[in-house]
Amino acid sequence: MKNPKNAIIIGIVVLAILAIALVFSLRRTAQTKTEMAEMVEMMNFEKEQLEDEYEELAVQFDGYQLNVGNDSLVQLLAQEKERVNQLLEELRTTKATNARRIAELKKELATVRAVMVQYVHQIDSLNRINAVLVTENREVKQRYQEVSRQAEQLEQEKQELSQVVTRAAMMEVTNCTMTLLNSRDRKTTRYNQIAKMQFDFTILKNITTEPGNKTVYLRIVRPDGEVMVKSDNNLFAYENRQIPYSLSKNFEYTGDALTETLYWPVEEILQIGTYAAEYFIDGNLVGQFAFRIEK
Repeated sequence: MKNPKNAIIIGIVVLAILAIALVFSLRRTAQTKTEMAEMVEMMNFEKEQLEDEYEELAVQFDGYQLNVGNDSLVQLLAQEKERVNQLLEELRTTKATNARRIAELKKELATVRAVMVQYVHQIDSLNRINAVLVTENREVKQRYQEVSRQAEQLEQEKQELSQVVTRAAMMEVTNCTMTLLNSRDRKTTRYNQIAKMQFDFTILKNITTEPGNKTVYLRIVRPDGEVMVKSDNNLFAYENRQIPYSLSKNFEYTGDALTETLYWPVEEILQIGTYAAEYFIDGNLVGQFAFRIEK
């Protein structure tokens, strides 16, 4: 028969060992829970950081889209931004403890970033090219404006020179006089004896005028402003219109001075007052003077 005292001792020892094992197990469980909590907290922190990086990347895509003028590149950026938004939405719904998917989404982020770096290089290249083109376009525009200004200046100088040449070649009439004649072609001062008006004038020498057959037109303008004419068909061209003339005469011009005379037969009642005599050659007013008829 066994000793009861020894059995009690053995039981106490066994209970002590079990108590020690239980305490050790409880401590180990508590440590494991602590480690698990710390790991979950770390995974949540890592997930939050990954979400922030995705959001920042989406904002970067928005900024690049605003600064790109290439439609194709804008479309590609929009596609990548949509991809980032989809991955971000998936990340938000993925549990932090799903370490495998979190790691995959982290790799996806790295891939999208690499794509964005390529697009950034393209954008920088396009911006540099565009800056060069803008500069070249500005220079071309400035050169075009300068050439246009020079052309306008040359055209103005050409017109001015043409006007100078035209004025230089214009014939000039001087020494203009009017003499009243009676029926015997003698001078008279009596109103009731006037039968003819004699107009004498000199065409000055001008070596720049092209020689050849010329016609001088004389307009006798009455005090009331009307031109004295013998026929309504007596018209000549002046400043793109046809105007009446009183007398005309053809002559051969060689460039030397030439004295001519025109006669107006008085067949009407002459108005009392101041008359004007105007001479035209080659469509230009080349001389004029005033005279009076008195009773």
